[in-house]
Amino acid sequence: MTFFVGSARHEGRTKNLSRGGLCADLADSIPAGIDVDVGIILMFADDTQSEQLKLPARVAWCTPLDNGFQVGIAFRPLGAQHAQYLDVLLRYLDDRKAEKSPRAANVDDRFK
Repeated sequence: MTFFVGSARHEGRTKNLSRGGLCADLADSIPAGIDVDVGIILMFADDTQSEQLKLPARVAWCTPLDNGFQVGIAFRPLGAQHAQYLDVLLRYLDDRKAEKSPRAANVDDRFK
């Protein structure tokens, strides 16, 4: 994913994405409270990637973490088309998560 702050670009990675925002690991700090655009790209196992979904957001917080920073952002109000694209992306990620974690047939099977 990429944060667009004015003419600057900050590349990062996220494993935490929801309808309301995301949390990302970045090399550089971004001040809390500023408006940014966030470009989200899905990376697939075969080294291909999705088209970028660019969404308006605001930096909620930024904190040092290891050798970089962790940034939390909240999406700004989305138009109908952007909201629909985000929903499709989230459904895809939910489906992928369900494929990776098989469910137990019944409650007793979880405690074997």
